[in-house]
Amino acid sequence: CEDGEIVVGEEDVGVAGGGGSGFGGSGPQRSVEGWIVFVTGVHEEAQEDDIIDAFSEFGQVKNLHMNPDRKTGFVKGYALVEYGSKTQAQDAINALHGTELLGKTVSVDWAFVKPVAASGSPGTKPHHRRR
Repeated sequence: CEDGEIVVGEEDVGVAGGGGSGFGGSGPQRSVEGWIVFVTGVHEEAQEDDIIDAFSEFGQVKNLHMNPDRKTGFVKGYALVEYGSKTQAQDAINALHGTELLGKTVSVDWAFVKPVAASGSPGTKPHHRRR
């Protein structure tokens, strides 16, 4: 990933919300490079080392992206943490969601989830109206 850009596979993906469960989709989606968790509630004065120290307990952090506010230079309140394995990422979600980091409660969940299957039976094609 260059310049903090997140690249996902060719499948459509959704963005997960907080909650540690990847709700809103049918399961986590791997990015091109690894398994990415979305951390919200990050303290505005958090440094990269603060996040890496907390998240490296569950495996090597392959990549970290913290987006600073252009006007203040402070973190906008979220971070993207990338792991090499799904197990490491899931362990981090399970352990850190709802915990305190630098005095603020953080939410940790999958950054990308597979889309929910369309209504109807699995494997059925949607009906399209002819014109």
